[in-house]
Formats: sequence, structure tokens, C-alpha cells
Amino acid sequence: MTTLQRTDSDNPDFVALVKLLDLELAVRDGDEHAFYNQFNKIDAIKHVVVAFEDGKPVACGAIKAFAPNIMEIKRMYTTPEGRGKGIASRVLAELEAWAAELSCEKCVLETGIKQPEAIALYQKNAYRLIPNYGQYVGAKNSVCFEKILGRV
Repeated sequence: MTTLQRTDSDNPDFVALVKLLDLELAVRDGDEHAFYNQFNKIDAIKHVVVAFEDGKPVACGAIKAFAPNIMEIKRMYTTPEGRGKGIASRVLAELEAWAAELSCEKCVLETGIKQPEAIALYQKNAYRLIPNYGQYVGAKNSVCFEKILGRV
């Protein structure tokens, strides 16, 4: 059975999952990892979701304020044993619901072209490709997406 927990970035299960995420991204990003890693700090994130399968943490994600009424999706990760079960979509939906509860109208995110599974996840969940924003402008290995909340 999969359960979701709303928490914050002090949660030890979230911290452990993010360490696994960073190890995987270091391999995928290669020489560009240091550039991307500087934008992935987890201190003081107030809105984190951790998914548990039979009591074991298997996935996570977070939202943080990006602009008025806009949240940025951050630190999405599913362990290899948790993949292919729809857990990431459930975490994403919970983050979107939380953002809507906080009166946000939209979520944005950045992912890498070397993460085709992530791109597929966001497209499956009705995110649309947008021009790279902020620090990702000109980053040729980044792709950015947005979703207007309340739309499928």
C-alpha cells in the first residue's frame, strides 16, 4: 500500500531520498552536475511530499515559491524499486493540490534532457513545454514545463 505524507525539508526520509537523487543526477549530468546542483539546495523547503510503500520511503517531491501565485516543482525522485507504479504521478498530484490550496495558479519546473523518464512523467501529467526560465535560460540540456492548476 502506498501512502503520502506532507512534511518539510527537515524530514529524514526526504533527506535520504534526495541523497539518492543527487547520486543519480551526478551520473546523468556528468560535467554539468555542479551547475545544476547549485539550484537544488533543500534547506528550508516548507512543502515536501514523501511517498511510502509498505512503510518504506520510495519517492519524494517538493514545491517552493517561484513568483506570486506560482510554485516551482523541485526534487522529484522515485527509487528504482518504486518506479513504474504511478507513485511519481501521485506525488506530483499531491504537490499540485497543495499548491492550489496555497492559492497558486500554476506550477513550473526544470528537468534535464538526460532524464527522459522525468520528461515523460510531466507530459503524461499535462505539463506543457515552455521557454527556459531564470537560471536555465541558455542551458541547452534543460527543458522547462508549466501546468495551469485546475486544468487537465
